[in-house]
Amino acid sequence: MRKIGVLTSGGDAPGMNAAIRAIVRKSIYHGIETYGVYQGFSGLITGNIKKLEIGSVGDIIHRGGTMLQSARCEEFKTKDGQKQGLDCLNKHGIEGLVVIGGDGSYHGAKALTELGFPCIGVPGTIDNDIPGTQYTIGFDTALNTVLDAVDKIRDTATSHERTFVIEVMGRDSGDIALWAGLAGGAESILIPEEPHDMEDIADRIESGLKRGKKHSIIIVAEGVASGAAFAEKLKERTGLETRVSVLGHIQRGGTPTAFDRVLASRLGARAVELLMDEKGGRAVGIKNEEVVDTDLLEVFEQQKHMNDDLYQLSQELSI
Repeated sequence: MRKIGVLTSGGDAPGMNAAIRAIVRKSIYHGIETYGVYQGFSGLITGNIKKLEIGSVGDIIHRGGTMLQSARCEEFKTKDGQKQGLDCLNKHGIEGLVVIGGDGSYHGAKALTELGFPCIGVPGTIDNDIPGTQYTIGFDTALNTVLDAVDKIRDTATSHERTFVIEVMGRDSGDIALWAGLAGGAESILIPEEPHDMEDIADRIESGLKRGKKHSIIIVAEGVASGAAFAEKLKERTGLETRVSVLGHIQRGGTPTAFDRVLASRLGARAVELLMDEKGGRAVGIKNEEVVDTDLLEVFEQQKHMNDDLYQLSQELSI
């Protein structure tokens, strides 16, 4: 393996730059040239590829977003688009590709793998919804961003004696809502993986009012409903004045936490090691503090399971 490419695709996540840095420097340490593919699979099709040196990734480990930029690319979902991307890789003499991203990015890497090109998937998404790893790059940072917002909103909720509904990201995964809700002491947490009962939520709030509690925090994962829609239904049921905060894209930006920087560095380095060992078609991850890799073609035959114990604990502590 003499030349390795790296790209980021889909939604950005804090820690992607740390992963890029690890891939570039690990490769150069072992005498391998590294090429950055800019603007994701779109840049792969158009040939927006540049050689990266040690200095190219200096001073980026602490920065959010991705220095390689990102873009969604419908064209790469087609056979013609995939062939164009493969042709560009071959034109630059690139022999292996590391793809950092989430669900869509992995499907792009899978397509190239099926065409016989060695790819390694590195899980980079705040949603924490990729099978084969306990944590994805960016999840911890997003979680702490949400928790900081929840703490601030609780100050206002307490001062004005109101119920606040906070909508968080996560697509079809409830991990951000669950972890932030448990850490932030939310009265109710709504996630896609578990059905919710409006009567139970209303009863919790009314029970709190009876014992003198004047405010409540309810966290809603976007995969369940919009915060505004849920707040309207809650008001119809209880008559309570509610306020809605949609945290939006602040959850995807910001300085990555130490956990995300270390995770990204470990996973990026392992991706390079796999390509050096001529093991393409793999996806890296972390389980029980150990870096692992699984078959990229089988990743989405698996299912990412919610932590049932955490959900049960959140229910028990929010009485």
